Amino acid sequence: MAAPRRDANHDIDRETDSSSNRDRDTRGIVDAAEFLAQVDFRRPEPAEALRRHVEYYWLIDWDLPEPYVSHVVPHPAVHVVFQQFEGQDPFVEVAGIQLGLFTQKLEGRGRVCGIKFRPGAFHPFAPRHPVSDWTGRRLPLTEVLPAARDDLDAVLTPPDESARVAALDTFLLGLTPAPDPRADLATALVDTIRTDRTIRRVADFARAQGMTVRAMQRLFSTYVGVGPKWIILRYRIHEALEHAESASPPDWATLAADLGYADQAHLIRDFTATVGVPPTAYTQNTH
Repeated sequence: MAAPRRDANHDIDRETDSSSNRDRDTRGIVDAAEFLAQVDFRRPEPAEALRRHVEYYWLIDWDLPEPYVSHVVPHPAVHVVFQQFEGQDPFVEVAGIQLGLFTQKLEGRGRVCGIKFRPGAFHPFAPRHPVSDWTGRRLPLTEVLPAARDDLDAVLTPPDESARVAALDTFLLGLTPAPDPRADLATALVDTIRTDRTIRRVADFARAQGMTVRAMQRLFSTYVGVGPKWIILRYRIHEALEHAESASPPDWATLAADLGYADQAHLIRDFTATVGVPPTAYTQNTH
């Protein structure tokens, strides 16, 4: 039997749809509509050889008449970030997982080109340290990856997006992390937590994976940078934010139950502690 004919145009459409879906995924961005109105934000894919380690690149350009402050509820991911702010020399740093709300003031003109590693996938690049060593910290690239060659001009200067993506590919392909099955396991476990809303207790999840709670906690500390409980709670808040910004404000009691909270008060407490305002006030401010 002849192989099915590949339709090049269909492949292009599918790739375009995939890129569009990534750009529309605003989980974690506080007041995403305002953020997208202020900056030019894209999430291109890395080269295929890098997708085992990298979820996507993220590119932001801005030219603002007035200062704007962005807020993000961070994901459980390590980032390498090339940055150019008006009036400053360009620089690159490793950003470990930020435990609280991440706030960044943007003004004038600027550009950021970031690499978002898959949870668990950064450790093979810096295997001498547990990823928890970088949690809550932003460090110069060479302090974490001494062998890295950071060509700031190649990444930040080109006006063409594809040239910036190619430079990020070249930067990462110059590093050669050894295969690490435990990194793959950590990535898979975090992805399971992200996609399976029934996972609510670490003890139950560890048991289902054939692990002790302590063994899972050690794995996450070394490879992810935060514990499984933190990740379960963080993905709940991401989903709550997404519902809060939908066209129809959610029934918070129902959403709390759907997300596995004991009651609405627990959701309100976590949301307020993470985002800074209660969910009802947040909904009013963003609609």
